[in-house]
Amino acid sequence: MDGQLERAALEAGLDELRSSPVGEGVLRLIVRRPAENEREVVSEARLDETVGMVGDRWDAADYEDGPDRFDTQLTLMNARAASLIAGEPDDWPPAGDQLYVELSLAGDDLPPGSRLEIGSAIIEITAVPHTGCGKFVRRFGVDAMKFVNSPVGRELNLRGINARVVRGGVVAQGDAIRRVAD
Repeated sequence: MDGQLERAALEAGLDELRSSPVGEGVLRLIVRRPAENEREVVSEARLDETVGMVGDRWDAADYEDGPDRFDTQLTLMNARAASLIAGEPDDWPPAGDQLYVELSLAGDDLPPGSRLEIGSAIIEITAVPHTGCGKFVRRFGVDAMKFVNSPVGRELNLRGINARVVRGGVVAQGDAIRRVAD
């Protein structure tokens, strides 16, 4: 993306963000993070209950023992939010998320415990908040960070959500995503 948007330009996109599909959508982009600050766009990926996305740098060993350590295996970001903040899909990977979805991630639409079927995998939304970090600010600007962490940004989960893999399988770009019984 050529430049970082100011807050007013970001807020002008709220109607488009609010019109994201609810309950069923499409996986638009898959990004694997093989090492710190490295991104690899892939057409498909294997999701695993223990390692998260196979080939990604997320590792349960980095977290304390307990069931919650798996709650950040995956991060999802609304594709419309990524487009508003970063521009074209080629510019989305620096956001650091793995799955970019054409689907509402709003807390009312996908509360923690909600399950999504993508390809042959099932993931579960977790309660761990996904907020931007210093890297997000450097990549997209302070206004983008304030926007995604504003009350409406948090309500819509514009920075994204965390999830864990509950049934491993293969996901591919263009796969349908649908909410299944929790």
